[in-house]
Amino acid sequence: MLDNLLFQLPFIIFIGLFSQWLAWRFRMPAIVIMSIAGLLIGPFTGLVSPKETFGPMFQTLISLAVAVILFEGSLSLDFREIRGFRKSILRISTVGAAIAWLTGSVAAHFIAGLSWPVSFVIGGLFIVTGPTVILPLLRQAKLKERPAAILKWEGIVVDPFGALLALFAYQVVLGIYQLEGGTSLTVFFVSAFLAALLGGLIGFIMGQCLERSLIPEFLKSPLLLAMILLVFAISDAIMHETGLLAVTVMGLVMANMHLTSHHELLHFKENISVILISSVFIMLTSSLTIDILWQIIDWRMLLFVLAMMFVVRPLSIWIATINTGLTLEERALIGWIAPRGIVALTVSGYFATALQEVGFQSAQLLTALTLALVFATVVAHGFSIGWLAKKLNLQASSGTGIIIVGASPFTTQLAISLKNNGIDVLLMDRSWEDLTLARQNDIITETGDILSEHTEFYVDLTPYDQLIVATKQDAYNVLVCADFVPELGRLNIYQTALHSTDPKNYSRKYGGQLLVDAQHDIHQLNELVEQGAQLRQTKITEVFTWKDYLEQNPYAIPVYAITQDGDIVLDMVNKYDDIKQEPHTIISLIG
Repeated sequence: MLDNLLFQLPFIIFIGLFSQWLAWRFRMPAIVIMSIAGLLIGPFTGLVSPKETFGPMFQTLISLAVAVILFEGSLSLDFREIRGFRKSILRISTVGAAIAWLTGSVAAHFIAGLSWPVSFVIGGLFIVTGPTVILPLLRQAKLKERPAAILKWEGIVVDPFGALLALFAYQVVLGIYQLEGGTSLTVFFVSAFLAALLGGLIGFIMGQCLERSLIPEFLKSPLLLAMILLVFAISDAIMHETGLLAVTVMGLVMANMHLTSHHELLHFKENISVILISSVFIMLTSSLTIDILWQIIDWRMLLFVLAMMFVVRPLSIWIATINTGLTLEERALIGWIAPRGIVALTVSGYFATALQEVGFQSAQLLTALTLALVFATVVAHGFSIGWLAKKLNLQASSGTGIIIVGASPFTTQLAISLKNNGIDVLLMDRSWEDLTLARQNDIITETGDILSEHTEFYVDLTPYDQLIVATKQDAYNVLVCADFVPELGRLNIYQTALHSTDPKNYSRKYGGQLLVDAQHDIHQLNELVEQGAQLRQTKITEVFTWKDYLEQNPYAIPVYAITQDGDIVLDMVNKYDDIKQEPHTIISLIG
């Protein structure tokens, strides 16, 4: 049963997603957990062997999955996001990539012992990082806006160019040695241009069709997915590895058309991307053999990996970012973080076979060399990015941050109370006047609509992982909650009680969790504050118990609590019974 395709495919998907859950549950880098899980069920135990089971379909499935992942990443590359630091991204993607290619090739030849032709090819490939490894790290680390955006853009933009550089180097090698299979460089550049043109044209046509409602809602995402795969297949048929460029350009064009359905498409692609990244990592690592793993511990392999991490990457970034406006701390972080992932593994396998077929025997080391670099960078950068960002003061927030939507007497008091307890707070409202009291108390405020495009691209929401919506309009509250569920998760979104006659399942189905309780809506809470009620906090201990507190404050309205571990509890309706027997701090509205 274990070598049955019907069993292995669902099992691989399950192990991948279970690894993602474990990483989330224990706050560990997901790509590290996935890599370990793949080795456990593959070469260490022999439970699965995808390369043998899938046969010729193995590489095809991997390539199609990478195409979808790259498109999903490029679909988030809106040029408005990089206002003020486009120069940095351009220099890193060009000058930095060129330096990394040359120095990486030198390291591959003199340290790893590869021949110059093989080193030249693999040096181009090793400039890639990619969304499969960068995006999970950025979600984990919560970096500040600028370094996070630069790492994301570099990972997505450079990914297809790394494959193209390796292909370019391969064609040059074949031409110099006059070997069969080579094509002229003119054909190579024309093929790359046609791939980019095809991707851009299809992206524009699909964007127009989506915007003009020429495609029904239920077909938008499925049809777009089919077009991604088709564009990739057509480009790859013209010349191998140009498909990655085509789908990246396609996503980039659609991202900057500012489509009204952009968010829906992005959420759909993100869900697929999580499944694909998890499954592909498991498939690749579980297909390795013990022999390849033994090759990794060769001293030349390890020395090459160290050179790539501590010399090639920092040197290329430091030179490329001269006079770009980046701080020393930002350059240090970006110069360290460069994990390699799926594209490096899959494309190196292709070139290892191709180079050996034309007589370059040192290419047999490429798979082990790539695997060593992938594992080392994934583990080192996965565990160090958060620590280093914190040390360099480039972490947006190391603890809980809360956005409060709707400025009023109650929410202003709540923001002040949270701030006094060390919680990062952003109070947002469409009225400048309603935010006056908050500004006077040094609360971070933002005037505008949280659902607007201005907020999306010009307000940094990265430090905030929880949301409280407390405007005077029930329907708007529910709409905001529903919009942020994909980003924050329903358990981190709260809204005040409905004050209209709408049924309760209206907010249960679409909105967030209840803030305070069902008996006090925002109007009643504001009225109590205007009559003199204030948020007061009291420590509940084994000596001064919850019962004693109620006897002294019979009309207190619990708003939130802080546990002994410093965790904030906003879901007082459902969670408070679990903690009220333990020492904690209770913050209540008391008249």
